[in-house]
Amino acid sequence: MRGKKLKKQFFILVDIKKLKTHEKVEPDHFKKLMEKIKKDGILKRPIVVDRKTGVALDGHHRLKILNYLGCRRIPIIFVNYYSPRIKVFSWRKGKKINKKDVIEAGISGRRFLPKTSRHMIKTGNELRHISFLQKRIDIPLKKLKD
Repeated sequence: MRGKKLKKQFFILVDIKKLKTHEKVEPDHFKKLMEKIKKDGILKRPIVVDRKTGVALDGHHRLKILNYLGCRRIPIIFVNYYSPRIKVFSWRKGKKINKKDVIEAGISGRRFLPKTSRHMIKTGNELRHISFLQKRIDIPLKKLKD
């Protein structure tokens, strides 16, 4: 028997300054990804954000890069973070993290180290990384700066 199908997710453009991050970024990955985004001239995928608090759950590097490049808007997919379908685990061995920790880090500005949280979403009988929601969109950076 198959589980419920995941609703098709749509992205919206929001003011980049309204979003909060709960993790720091890894400097080498930031630099490499920024060069790729600048070279391509597009943002390929939206980021995932909690609808209620504006805390980014996935896409911290892209968010910081677009902010650094002077973009005023960013494509996001809103989710209900407290849905039982969304789970959070730590990438760090032996460490535990929960949704309250993530939201508090985002709201307080006391961000976790890079790659602390790993967000997963239940789709049918599978547990997938939340990036599963981030379908390719290819938005020109120029559109995000206007």
